[in-house]
Amino acid sequence: MTVPQICLFLALAASPSAGADAPLRPVVQIEEDIYSHEPANNGAGPMWCHGSTCLVRLGDDLFATGLETLPQAKPLNNCRWMLFHRGPQGWHTVHTDTSGRTREPSPLAGFADGRLFVSANPTLNTDPDAYAGPARPEIFQFTAQDLSRTPEKLIPTWSDRPPFTEHSYRSVAADGPNAELILFQNIGYTHAEWTFLDREGRWSAHGQLKWPWGADYARPQPIRVCYPNVALRNRQVHFCGVSDITEPNPAWRAFKQKLTGRQWDYDFRRLFYTWSPDITTGRFEPWIEVAGREKTCGWITPGDLWVAPDGHVHLLWSERAIDERLREEFFPDAKQSHALNYAVLREGRIVRRRTLLVAEEGRSNERPGRGRFHVTMDGRLCVFFYVSGADAQGRGIAENRLLEIRPDGAVGPSAKVPFDRPFTEFMTATGRAGSTPSDVLDILGTRQGSGATISFARIKLY
Repeated sequence: MTVPQICLFLALAASPSAGADAPLRPVVQIEEDIYSHEPANNGAGPMWCHGSTCLVRLGDDLFATGLETLPQAKPLNNCRWMLFHRGPQGWHTVHTDTSGRTREPSPLAGFADGRLFVSANPTLNTDPDAYAGPARPEIFQFTAQDLSRTPEKLIPTWSDRPPFTEHSYRSVAADGPNAELILFQNIGYTHAEWTFLDREGRWSAHGQLKWPWGADYARPQPIRVCYPNVALRNRQVHFCGVSDITEPNPAWRAFKQKLTGRQWDYDFRRLFYTWSPDITTGRFEPWIEVAGREKTCGWITPGDLWVAPDGHVHLLWSERAIDERLREEFFPDAKQSHALNYAVLREGRIVRRRTLLVAEEGRSNERPGRGRFHVTMDGRLCVFFYVSGADAQGRGIAENRLLEIRPDGAVGPSAKVPFDRPFTEFMTATGRAGSTPSDVLDILGTRQGSGATISFARIKLY
């Protein structure tokens, strides 16, 4: 199956296929529940690794990982991972981890040859009552064609002996056609360790990704980058995530402490990007700040990243302009807004930027939430996203929509996805995890009013 082709700036030389001109008219083919999850009260949850994905498509087969809370264990390491497969008869459990306890969900990746990988991070602490402790990253390799086989446990190789813990903030990405994989895992607030599995099955490169330096803070410090979208393609690695540090503004930190009674509060308001032209060299380019809401204590959430065959890097993220709790005291004239934003980069430079949907205080109140890309087999770049709030008539909105970003950069009209219940948090079977291209959109996540139930949906786009 070929990699989808798209060029953002030039018209396609070849005649478009029939699907290329068809408007988006989403049809929901499947909408079903997979499993329910008891809250673990450990700071994570099934959607916590949203920068990666827990859903992979390999041909006609779908795989998902889930998180089960262990009642006999105490937080933080009071969960275990499960692997589900969807065949002709629907979803069923094919594996449950019987030995490892963990805190976070386990993202998935796959290769075109049918190998399937589950990223795990079991604690090394044998006391089920222990609050925290050391952990060891592991990769479980399954064979999609024979799920009855016992998975092979792969132990990644690192540059030294990193002090991994249950707070891994890890990311896994795969180059499915080339059968290569990369794993990132955070170490405190200084850097991420990374390791690369090549097509020969060797962990042949590893190193450290140092965080950008916050020289402009009252107390200069590294800016930990979390929840990243990571892509691996032809040994290029692209990494885009959000700042995640203790509130660096002393006045805001003191004000928040009075409000919450907590000694801590975290900053999620600067979006950073870096890339490696060839990961086997171990070198990353200087960090770029793509977006920021530093002046008004806003909020940024990474959405998705796609590397087009022409080398352009497409980014998607959502922004909230201000923390309204602080407005009266610190920025009384600031207006609230909620936006779904998009940019295109080329070799580390931003070459295009635009807002796909925005709700502005005193004007529109259709608030965009998280978004994800989907690229069809004939190269159409689509965005799937959630919208809440109210329409121009004041009627409440809670729905998912699809829109297309066309080859010339224009944005097509959005179309509502007619779910019984919309997905408020979700992942997709993304190519960043090695999923094979498809003209249907596969969704894994939580639906409105579903509580702790994790659901799946399949959408025919046009």
